[in-house]
Amino acid sequence: MTKSHRPDRTGLRLMTVHAHPDDESSKGAATLVKYVREGAEVLVCTMTGGERGDVLNPRLDRPEVWAELPERRRREMARAREILGVDQRFLGFVDSGMPGEGEELPEGCFALQPLEDAARPLVEAVRAFRPHVIVTYDENGGYPHPDHLMTHKVSVEAFTAAGDPRRYPGTGAAWQPLKLYYTCAFNKDYFVAIDNAMRAAGLDSPAAGLLENWPEAWPTWEVTSSVECAEYFPERRAALLAHETQVNPDGPELSCPMDLEAKAWPTEDYHLVVSHVPTELPEHDLFAGVPADSR
Repeated sequence: MTKSHRPDRTGLRLMTVHAHPDDESSKGAATLVKYVREGAEVLVCTMTGGERGDVLNPRLDRPEVWAELPERRRREMARAREILGVDQRFLGFVDSGMPGEGEELPEGCFALQPLEDAARPLVEAVRAFRPHVIVTYDENGGYPHPDHLMTHKVSVEAFTAAGDPRRYPGTGAAWQPLKLYYTCAFNKDYFVAIDNAMRAAGLDSPAAGLLENWPEAWPTWEVTSSVECAEYFPERRAALLAHETQVNPDGPELSCPMDLEAKAWPTEDYHLVVSHVPTELPEHDLFAGVPADSR
């Protein structure tokens, strides 16, 4: 779609809620760029600072990098934010880490907060930003990291509570978002399409091993809403690489050429959970049904 034919999204607002810095760049980032370029306001709310994350880039797996990981992850987030063109806000909680079997979650971490305490900053952000659309994770968190599970809980709580003036007093005037979506980033059909495309191109497919061991019990959501955004895959890739401690630039997850991916799967996909406005499924626009007079 050429610039002259882009829809005018001026006055529309989308909020996406994530657990850690880098999640915004790996789950729906091209959608965010698309809507920003079309004039919408986009706010990324990051629940934690990613303080207990790993260093996944072997080039940076050094003691001095580990020592400054919290500060470094904030700098990485700032670079990714600039690439995506979005606004971004840290909501102040501490990363829970990914405890091993039998290990306890660390005291004071995000995942151990009472729901109302954990949701309060997000309710305040919703009432201040006044989004028409909120995007977050399903109840399995996309994958079962404690912070992703809690992010789901606080997102649903904020979507439900922000419009009720009796709840969360002192966090601003009530505002009811109109639509709530879950990301469908862990989508088997996507991996099948990428696997087929890479094999057809004579390339080794990292998706093959994943598909061979696909957990059949893994919960899946129907894709109700697909946003065509392949022209913004370069920005998505650049934003993800800006989180340089969190990504191996030579890893298999980045081995599919972008032009091949754009042909095989040119969309990012979502499940519509709640809509307070009429809309027809399947959708191709997360703002579908949002009335013009709500801008």
